[in-house]
Amino acid sequence: MSVTFDEATRQGVRRLAIVRALHLGDFLLAVPALRSIRAGFPNAEITYIGLPWAEPFVRRYHRYLDRFVEFPGYPGIDEVEYDPALTKEFLERQRAYGYDLAIQMHGSGTTSLALAFDLGARLTAGYYPVTEPAGLAAGARYPDEGPEVLRNLGLAWLLGCPATGAALEFPITGEDLRDARRLLHPLDAERRPWIGIHPGSRSPARRWPAESFAAVADEFARRYGAAIVITGSRDEAEVAHQVACRMDTRALVLAGETSIGGLAAVIGRLDLFVSNDTGPAHLAEAVDTPSITIFGPADPDRWAPLDTTRHAVVRRPVKCSPCGHWVCPIDHRCLRRLEPDLVLAAADDLLRAGVFVCST
Repeated sequence: MSVTFDEATRQGVRRLAIVRALHLGDFLLAVPALRSIRAGFPNAEITYIGLPWAEPFVRRYHRYLDRFVEFPGYPGIDEVEYDPALTKEFLERQRAYGYDLAIQMHGSGTTSLALAFDLGARLTAGYYPVTEPAGLAAGARYPDEGPEVLRNLGLAWLLGCPATGAALEFPITGEDLRDARRLLHPLDAERRPWIGIHPGSRSPARRWPAESFAAVADEFARRYGAAIVITGSRDEAEVAHQVACRMDTRALVLAGETSIGGLAAVIGRLDLFVSNDTGPAHLAEAVDTPSITIFGPADPDRWAPLDTTRHAVVRRPVKCSPCGHWVCPIDHRCLRRLEPDLVLAAADDLLRAGVFVCST
């Protein structure tokens, strides 16, 4: 059931649902697609079906999204433990709501496309893994290569939505700015640069060793006279303090002290942000703070920033990377073999490019 998504077809869509029950970085990398979809469906009510943490993000991105529905789980989707009764109730509510269009934006569609069909929308669109299923109004085989931002935008373009750019964005509120000013108040405003270090990650396999972060942070302080700010979620407070304890320089540790909006505002006031490949690395791109992302098992061709002028990537290529392991089953060679000098060289390159100005 191939449908031509011309302007008349898009005007006929009054209720639209997007399925993307993933995490912070995944959401941020979908924002350009959400922007394009809103431009293509300016009069539609757009519902985002996601994990509970994303509910305040729907309010934050109110220019693109109107409504949030919590994803309760579905067979074969690992992000939430499947409860048949909860899923049955959820699907009944969504079908009764009466979507005109459901967009599968949750990976390749191996399982998530079935979820999109189960929403009962008049039209369903999205990527599929191998063979186009019957009943798909618009779709394409999931691209195995290319940046995640462009993969998501590909869905918007399938629906005839206009090109609105691939840049990330993160709206910062006055409350976010007040939190950042309060948290960064201990720093000397005259001592620059302020450099952020984010040593955590949900996946242990993506964490560069604490001693390596500490060595880089101390060298930043010695070489540039930098003030060091260590960020992290409440769950990452332990690794943040491990880094601080290994440093000769005193750092400002903010792990567990910020909301996501407050963290974005903090990052926005920094001169450089050095992070594992995790959600806050994408926040740095979204608020336009120069950054260095340390890659281990993840694929930089998919997850690295498109802007390579202000955002550098550092990795040590090994034969077993990229991989999908949550915990490295061998010796974590992709990150343990990555020397601090590589990160320092990337920072020097940003300095020479005049991306930020240090005090020396």
